[in-house]
Amino acid sequence: MNCDPSPVQTPADVRREALYSTLMQVPAGYVVTYGQLAELAGLGRAARWVGRTLSQLPEGSRLPWHRVIAAGGRISLPAGSPSGDEQRARLRSEGLSILNNRVDIQRHGWRPIEHCG
Repeated sequence: MNCDPSPVQTPADVRREALYSTLMQVPAGYVVTYGQLAELAGLGRAARWVGRTLSQLPEGSRLPWHRVIAAGGRISLPAGSPSGDEQRARLRSEGLSILNNRVDIQRHGWRPIEHCG
């Protein structure tokens, strides 16, 4: 007989789950800022926490982490770094252009109300 209680989710687990499920909704060809993603996930003003959490994803994660950028459309991962180069390549493969280390957030910013249904 197995008497182990079901695993209890910690508050950190709940926050990560909210973040990941919201991030999975961002469609290819669109980006979201760290702050916007935090707000949409119900996490308030947690942009830095979002960035830190995404930086700790395991290698090969299926989450579209590359679609998360800094305020104003800036790509925060340095060009020339493995993760920065991977992010830029993934964004370009989805049809986004990058100019002066920025994505045109007016054109490619994800607005869930407009992209539902």
